[in-house]
Amino acid sequence: MSDKKFNFKFCVLLPIVLAVTIFLWAVPTSFYGIDALTVVQQRVIALFVFAALMWMFEIIPNWTTSLLLIVLTLLTISDKGISLFCDPKFGTLVSYKSLMASFADPVVMLFMGGFVLAIMAEKYGLDVTLARILLKPFGTKPSMVLLGFLVVIAIFSMFMSNTATAAMMLAFLAPVLQVLPSDDKGRIGLSLAIPVAANIGGIGTPIGTPPNATAVRFLTEAGYEVTFSEWSMRMIPFVLIMILVAWVLLQLLFPFKTKKLVLDIPENKRPVDWKTYVVWITFIGTILLWATESLTGINSNVVALIPLGVLTMTGIFTKDDIKEINWTVLWLVAGGFALGTSLQGTGLAKTLINAIPFGSMSVLSVLLIAGFVCYFLSNFISNSATAALLIPILIVVAEGMADPAASNNASFVAFGGTHAMISFIAVCASIAMLFPISTPPNAIASSTGLVQTKDMARVGIIVGAIGFALGFFWLTKIFPFQVIVH
Repeated sequence: MSDKKFNFKFCVLLPIVLAVTIFLWAVPTSFYGIDALTVVQQRVIALFVFAALMWMFEIIPNWTTSLLLIVLTLLTISDKGISLFCDPKFGTLVSYKSLMASFADPVVMLFMGGFVLAIMAEKYGLDVTLARILLKPFGTKPSMVLLGFLVVIAIFSMFMSNTATAAMMLAFLAPVLQVLPSDDKGRIGLSLAIPVAANIGGIGTPIGTPPNATAVRFLTEAGYEVTFSEWSMRMIPFVLIMILVAWVLLQLLFPFKTKKLVLDIPENKRPVDWKTYVVWITFIGTILLWATESLTGINSNVVALIPLGVLTMTGIFTKDDIKEINWTVLWLVAGGFALGTSLQGTGLAKTLINAIPFGSMSVLSVLLIAGFVCYFLSNFISNSATAALLIPILIVVAEGMADPAASNNASFVAFGGTHAMISFIAVCASIAMLFPISTPPNAIASSTGLVQTKDMARVGIIVGAIGFALGFFWLTKIFPFQVIVH
């Protein structure tokens, strides 16, 4: 970070954020115009705005904002916080254990298992081997090579960090980009294939991207079970359709002049030993268990810890490998869960929903407005942060409309109910890819020097619009979830 940018963030933006937060914290509760609002709930509003602004401006890294948020909630709204603030007379307090449990939420464990598999796949050459195998059938025709990259990146992004996938595939693509003529627009298309496929591919599984995990977590908490296989069965076909859309779009906007493309992906030179076989078996076995959750009865969050158990017991996953786990993502997600716990535990979410006339709005309006807000925000702040902000509130909105006594219940059920609404929000977070700052894969593509922001924005707006429309109809009408309430 340059000194100028550093000074602007800390000398201008930070004081503004603190001033807004203190103002919202200190004003009388009557300022909000909500009769049932308690002092504790007012503090949650202040903390919510604080987190939103800090995440939006990234004054400090997003994961540190999440950690700070958890500390502040523990001190000011929990049943074991500062006695001056945490008096029951100020309103319903949140259990400090439930806030601390955000760090070890089952969904955090699910992500941890995914990170372990990704680390081992890279360490033992599984990623390179799979890339060679999966890309080989696509031959040397430029349009088919483009399709191959889109498909392979999407598949990897379903199980690995989209950032790690984008970085890995850029390394494979770099030699190809160098041999293509400088005036071949296909170079731009290939470069943009990386972020487009990485962002779309993550939608395919619950572990593909944090918004999916956030959606599954809050759906489960609300009593709506979504298994790994159930999510994947609905979302992978959506991903495939969107990949085909992106393939056609990139060819139309950036046609190839070159008639033949040869990919030079280096072979995995690491010697194959028993550890390699254990990693392969564990990788395949974990995915099979995730896919057959409804048959085995083993929860996907539990399955996620199997690789950790097997690979540490055999000495393959070592204490040095633990350092490679992306703890910043886990802590960012945990902060979102803590915020959701605060909104729910203090009763603020229901108070806000009761104060907003959702009952007078059509279900279609609620769905489209919520989806657009999520899409818009995700282009400027991380999709994880956006999902963490919106899903805890929207789950309560959905629950209100799902109430049989609600006037718009029949219409809400016709649109797929709570499952459809929350899943659609997760999709909207992932299809936001307008600018280099929108997602890390976008930034990686921008780093090639071949992609101008206008080209990225042009592809991003078209993919986003099609993804928004298709995602809405896919989840509400074409392939809705079966509602299973426990």
